[in-house]
Amino acid sequence: MAYTLGIDFGTNSARALIVRCKDGAELGSFVANYKSGRQGVLLDPKDAHLARQHPGDYLAAMKECVSGALAQARRSRGFRPSLVVGIGVDTTGSSPIPVDRHNRPLAMSPKWRRNLAAQCWLWKDHTSWREAARITEVAARMRPEYIAKCGNRYSSEWFWSKIWHCLSVAPEVFEAAHSWVELADWIPATLAGVSDPALVKRGICAAGHKALYSDDWGGLPDKKFLSALDPKLAALRDRLYARAHDATVPAGALGETWSRLLGLPLGIPIAIGEFDVHYGAIACGVREGTLVKVIGTSTCDCAVVSMRKKVADIPGICGIVPGAILPGYYGIEAGQSAVGDIFSWWTETVCGGDKGLHAKLTAEAARLEPGESGLLALDWHNGNRTVLVDPRLTGLLVGCTLHTTQAEIYRALIEATAFGARMIVERIRKFGVPLRRIVCAGGIAEKNPLLMQIYADVTGCTLHVAGSNQACALGSAMSAAVLAGEHRDFGAAQRAMTRLRKVSYRPDARRRRTYDQIYQQYRTLHDGFGGVRKSADFSQVMKSLLEIRSRVRGD
Repeated sequence: MAYTLGIDFGTNSARALIVRCKDGAELGSFVANYKSGRQGVLLDPKDAHLARQHPGDYLAAMKECVSGALAQARRSRGFRPSLVVGIGVDTTGSSPIPVDRHNRPLAMSPKWRRNLAAQCWLWKDHTSWREAARITEVAARMRPEYIAKCGNRYSSEWFWSKIWHCLSVAPEVFEAAHSWVELADWIPATLAGVSDPALVKRGICAAGHKALYSDDWGGLPDKKFLSALDPKLAALRDRLYARAHDATVPAGALGETWSRLLGLPLGIPIAIGEFDVHYGAIACGVREGTLVKVIGTSTCDCAVVSMRKKVADIPGICGIVPGAILPGYYGIEAGQSAVGDIFSWWTETVCGGDKGLHAKLTAEAARLEPGESGLLALDWHNGNRTVLVDPRLTGLLVGCTLHTTQAEIYRALIEATAFGARMIVERIRKFGVPLRRIVCAGGIAEKNPLLMQIYADVTGCTLHVAGSNQACALGSAMSAAVLAGEHRDFGAAQRAMTRLRKVSYRPDARRRRTYDQIYQQYRTLHDGFGGVRKSADFSQVMKSLLEIRSRVRGD
């Protein structure tokens, strides 16, 4: 028997999963919350766009969750830690960390411990929106090929804009940083005992989707382009990396320090780091024709197309990167900046309830018909990731009356995220990417049948649910299993280690017709407030919603 360990670093917590390689059986799992800030996120009350994390939280949570998962696994007959043959890691991203010459995060030093700019710049940090816009502008003029593969617009969620913003607002931190390392690369390097940033094995997932890396132009953006942004960025390029790798290349082998701390065999392979949803897509059985949606605080959508085919550039998409998900396939990424975060904002922040209020409002919302409330919302409470790529956009609610209830607004927010999901599906299909089925993962997909049915009705697609409730960690463990030689390739690992749940959600024709009408009004708001159309006509939106409401209610 052989087992692998997958470690998933999410927005608020880390989770570890012990998996049996031959069949994907999950023997032990454990979740450890990050200790700093608000639910693990360091915030600034003066700037709603700021979101950072203390790197030390990752190490403490990793030790805690791996110990907990191993303790559970020991209850299974035949398991012992010495049989763990590999480790895989996935993280949020782009979440770059400023590090010193020894690959130690600046925030781990007493001098920088409380400096927000010295922390990990979490994926949802949007403080660099000005820099992102400038990168888009300069690239369109000098290197249009750079942004063609990432939807023709660079994002404030990504690598270069965050580093440039650090240079702008905290030059002392920028000067102190010898290099910057993505969280997805830093964790595997730490496990392997790598103490030089130049020796960190960088993954093509983070490099290609977030850092404008491509072998077609020799790796990272050239110095002339970076100098047009700021000469200090050009100077930094030499201290970053020259090559990025797909999941066929190990990030290293488990070093002595973490072998002792975790109680795992010295020298076992560590898979190259990928973003959470990319490894999660593997665990959901991603293949050509499948769209994987991992629904959590935000949503990330992933698809693959064989590298033997030509893939058109897709405006508004987060990247088309060879090998970013599965070796031999282009990885295509899109997503929504807030989904679960929107529901928590409504129930916990606005309504002042606890997590139990979600269940109460869900039950009440399930008794409503599409269009019955007369409400329509835009799902931009944390900006728009796809297809507008604009972090400054905000949420909107249309149609409130003095009789509007909490549950009606809750349902309207769910519907808004479903309409945003449909925008992504339509954009991907429009540019020729095959999409025949959707597989969803994450706690919301597993626990909220109402949301899943609404998504099916709005998109017109049948939605399947991943068999594992730890899909991202499972995908990481599968990558480790392939590296360890337990499966000959990722296809074989998927056949042996993945499965879908028996439940699926099929679109209802009657509800879909109503949602088609509401979606047209969503498109009007989307294109008008999103800046797609400069002369938007909103004159019929509210009247159309009232007409739909009257018809549904039988008034």
